[in-house]
Amino acid sequence: MTTTAPPAQVLPEQEAATYAEWFASLSEPTRVRLLHVVATTPGGITVGALTDLLGISQSTCSHHVRKLADVGFLLLHKEGTSTRVTVNQACCVGLPHAADAVMGLLAPRPCCPADVPDDVTVRALEPADWAAVRRIHAEGIGTGVATFETAVPSRASLDARWLPDHRWVAELGQGGTREVVGWTALSPVSARECYAGVAESSIYVADGHRGRGIGKALIRQQVLAADEAGLWTLQTAIFTENRASIALHHSAGYRTVGVRERIAQLGDTWHDTVLVERRADSVAGPAC
Repeated sequence: MTTTAPPAQVLPEQEAATYAEWFASLSEPTRVRLLHVVATTPGGITVGALTDLLGISQSTCSHHVRKLADVGFLLLHKEGTSTRVTVNQACCVGLPHAADAVMGLLAPRPCCPADVPDDVTVRALEPADWAAVRRIHAEGIGTGVATFETAVPSRASLDARWLPDHRWVAELGQGGTREVVGWTALSPVSARECYAGVAESSIYVADGHRGRGIGKALIRQQVLAADEAGLWTLQTAIFTENRASIALHHSAGYRTVGVRERIAQLGDTWHDTVLVERRADSVAGPAC
């Protein structure tokens, strides 16, 4: 007899009921249009003005406003004989959160890749590694999908940019024939103290060695060291064409935040990037 395994997670009934109520309130097109008008009108709008703008009756408009207010999307303020309608800013976060929860995007994410190759060693960057690091950086630039940079930064520039305890290289080979075939480093995103735990990730693998797990070994070391050091957010922007890099970061607990359209030019071509981030409080440390 074949049995079906139960789902790993079931959305709690109360959460499901709340989200269903939210989605149901948006099942009427006029209501969606009404919410859009309010959300895009600074300072809100009166029910009378909404009625005229949408071309519906006063009673119909009031009915839809009340429905959206009952679920918390709209806030109502009496101003003499008029009612001013404003959007509840919390719904701008709450509604996307509900969609993510229902679609399973808030489930625990992997800590880091487990299937790393046995013949790859990841260690801290040493002074003798800089030539290999800059060579591999140049090979990444050559792909046209790794960075908007067109020239390799100087050693001094990279040394000043990267966090001292978060620079790693991957070595391949045995004994004295070992070769540096990749590197990863974290850079602070801001000099402000409040962002001290937020860093930007860079990972490069040498030409001819991609696709064999070196990136997995590097990103595993990266996130484990970041978690141990108390960094709470890692982020990076990846060309939309670089699907291998996006998949690599997802395997280490990064999630897609969004797509930044035509964010910068490389040569004469505008490119989109995918912004991904990894939150330390969203992964299970013991699973590592």
